[in-house]
Amino acid sequence: MTVVLGIESSCDETGVGIVRLGSDGGLELLADEVASSVEQHARFGGVVPEVASRAHLEAMIPTMKRALAGAGIELSDVDAVAVTCGPGLAGALLVGVSAAKAYAAALNVPLYGVNHLAGHVAADTLQHGALPSPCLALLVSGGHTQLLRVDDLAGKITEIGSTIDDAAGEAYDKVARVLGLPYPGGPPIDQAAARGDRCAIAFPRGLTGPRDARYDFSFSGLKTAVARWVEARERDGEEVPLDDVAASFQEAVADVLTAKAIRAADDLGIGTMVISGGVAANSRLSALAAERCAAAGLELRVPRPRLCTDNGAMIAALGAHLVAAGTTSSAFDLSADPALPVGTVSV
Repeated sequence: MTVVLGIESSCDETGVGIVRLGSDGGLELLADEVASSVEQHARFGGVVPEVASRAHLEAMIPTMKRALAGAGIELSDVDAVAVTCGPGLAGALLVGVSAAKAYAAALNVPLYGVNHLAGHVAADTLQHGALPSPCLALLVSGGHTQLLRVDDLAGKITEIGSTIDDAAGEAYDKVARVLGLPYPGGPPIDQAAARGDRCAIAFPRGLTGPRDARYDFSFSGLKTAVARWVEARERDGEEVPLDDVAASFQEAVADVLTAKAIRAADDLGIGTMVISGGVAANSRLSALAAERCAAAGLELRVPRPRLCTDNGAMIAALGAHLVAAGTTSSAFDLSADPALPVGTVSV
């Protein structure tokens, strides 16, 4: 048995997770504690890097104590430490990396600097077990929208498509602002959409023409189209049907995401799709993905909402995969890399 501690601090959540790696390679989640600074950023309408960094400093030790207590272990029981070293906000990442190096050095255990994006994919193994090889991962979060071919979580992840402008989560935040809804925009838009007609307004589907990149995404035009539609109604003194706008916007996002993911799986001959990242918790995305995967004969795996958002458990899970694969641990001069590519699973 190997106990792996995971630390996540790439954006506005301070996450500490603890998993136990069994002799058979199975993972047992022992603790998953998160301290969010989202309320501190809400009045600015987005994440303020300096505020996030300070929040991580204040939350790291209390969150660690809660995780150890929840797992029922002592810090001395930890056999390896994994930490997000990128991508993310530079200052925020440095807080987590510094803490992880201190813990690993004090305990004299291996340190693994890992990729935040690969961690989101690894989160699914905590709920559904080992991933088949290969599988297709649709990663959808506030800062990332990517299609990934995953051959080996411990080292072979290939990006086959990405957003060329706004990520889906960013589009949600910006449209929420247009509609006067709170930040972050995902949950309030999802709630409003449940009351609206998703066919009410024909918003555009970016990069879906016959000559467009097959697997890339674009949500900037959709965001602009929503803003102009709302502005036109307000200019004419007409009431804006908020629920219908939210539902129609959400349908456009879910339609493009699932259609391109299904196409990629079919083109590559892959039979399993994983949806991960914060937007994976969106009700319409998961429902439409389930419908289209069933029609295409694909297995769909979506982690429970708690595992979709940024958390330390996913980093501990990825660290455990690296330990099981015999991956060389990181040097203690490890630093943060805000632009770490997804193909670099560990540093």
